[in-house]
Amino acid sequence: MEPSRTEAPLKDLYKDAFQIGAAVNPTTIVTQESLLTYHFNSLTAENEMKFESLHPQEEVYTFEKADIIAAFAKENNMALRGHTLVWHNQTAGWLFENETGGLVERDVLLARLREHIETVVDRYKDVIYSWDVVNEAISDDANDENAFLRPSKWLDIAGENFIAKAFEFAHEADPQALLFYNDYNESHPHKRERIYRLVRSLLDQGVPIHGVGLQAHWNLYDPSLDDIRAAIERYAELGLQLQLTELDMSVFRFEDRRTDLIQPTQDMMELQAARYESIFRVLYEYREHISAVTFWGAADDYTWLDGFPVRGRKNWPFLFDEAHHPKEAYQRVAQIPQLNMSKRN
Repeated sequence: MEPSRTEAPLKDLYKDAFQIGAAVNPTTIVTQESLLTYHFNSLTAENEMKFESLHPQEEVYTFEKADIIAAFAKENNMALRGHTLVWHNQTAGWLFENETGGLVERDVLLARLREHIETVVDRYKDVIYSWDVVNEAISDDANDENAFLRPSKWLDIAGENFIAKAFEFAHEADPQALLFYNDYNESHPHKRERIYRLVRSLLDQGVPIHGVGLQAHWNLYDPSLDDIRAAIERYAELGLQLQLTELDMSVFRFEDRRTDLIQPTQDMMELQAARYESIFRVLYEYREHISAVTFWGAADDYTWLDGFPVRGRKNWPFLFDEAHHPKEAYQRVAQIPQLNMSKRN
């Protein structure tokens, strides 16, 4: 049974700082409806607007699930972020193939991309205010100083220019939409500098880009607050909007493979509360640069981290528990704007 709400809505507490968002799917907009509409003023489709979900075959678009989420956002007067137009994952194989099954020519790939972007962006231009145009194009290889872009069919066929082209096509399709480059491990110094280099190069070319998306798939121990702060300051030098686009706080280190927990320990919940508090203090401090903070989910009853990276393991990464009650982490995050307000008064 859904709890009766007495706590202050996050979207109201942070209304003078940044939007508060959540990733959703057609199931969670039903099972978490009252939580979502009470606390959040922005949504992102978790998977339903990715290439293979919308465009599985060249002549076939499947908009049904994405339309449900767009309608929910409209009905509840919530902002909607589009995720995502170009990615090396969850992209239909036909896009890269010619009639004999080999790699398609560059011009054909870019023409197909333009048609996809025009169709999708135009369909949702009345409700989507921003798009993650290109997702995760930067290499994670920390051992190779010369590594830059991630190996992909996009890079193999179209070269580095596929990134600029995607932004140009998206801007043509909706000149009002805010366009973001989005990536993870964005606070690790080696990748931070590569992301900065990419976005700086796009700006120098006159490419229409308006923001950097920091995915923020973090855990109780990593990245450090110093690295988070350094990343925000570095990206802010670009003069673009920053958004945390996929925030969650795993209770496990990435390399931790334990499977013995049915419920999180009290220590984990205290560490998570303290961690969320310290991070939101930093985010609030840099609110002039940050326009939205989107959690990659809303409550612990559903998260992509269940079963990842350890199959069969539950995780508890959000401010609200499995019954949608506010956790101690919520209490800590909720007090930050109030404390700052009382200091000013």
